[in-house]
Amino acid sequence: MKMTLEEQRTEFSNRKFLATPLAGLIVWTIVGFTGIFFSNLVAVWTIFIGTGSIVYLGLFLSKFTGENFLDKDKPKNEFDTLFLFTVGQAILVYSIAIPFFLVDHSSLPMTVGILTGLMWLPFSWIIKHWVGIFHTLFRTVLVLTLWYILPEYRFVAIPFGIVLIYIITLIILKARKLDKKDPTKMDVQS
Repeated sequence: MKMTLEEQRTEFSNRKFLATPLAGLIVWTIVGFTGIFFSNLVAVWTIFIGTGSIVYLGLFLSKFTGENFLDKDKPKNEFDTLFLFTVGQAILVYSIAIPFFLVDHSSLPMTVGILTGLMWLPFSWIIKHWVGIFHTLFRTVLVLTLWYILPEYRFVAIPFGIVLIYIITLIILKARKLDKKDPTKMDVQS
């Protein structure tokens, strides 16, 4: 029997959501260290290749987090499709980042850092939790602030700022999962 849309949303919302943020954390950490030890040219390629690989790394990590995104036996969920559309949206924003990059290569950490973080906003709506709003807003403000106050360190400060946001996001997601197990805790949006 096919689940209703609300049942699918509940099923989707009850997932861990650890693999993709872990992948983002790993990639942005690599980008930050590349900014420390290598030229800006190498850092630029690391941003392009690394951020383009987050989804694939997330697929790989999902086997170890128990999420297994490639499980063919899982029932179809419309919110998986919606989430993939948000990933597609994040990829399409490179069409904004690339022209700015061609004018000023140091804009790349800011534009990619902000634009690829926008997918967290609809994620918040899907799971009815504030974590995605937090991630998007704080990531945007932090990246923009670092871009202005540390212009010489944009390829280092911005990636590590994003790593910090991912760490906090993972803590929130983990706590959210624990709260769902505790019947005495209520969801803020219930």
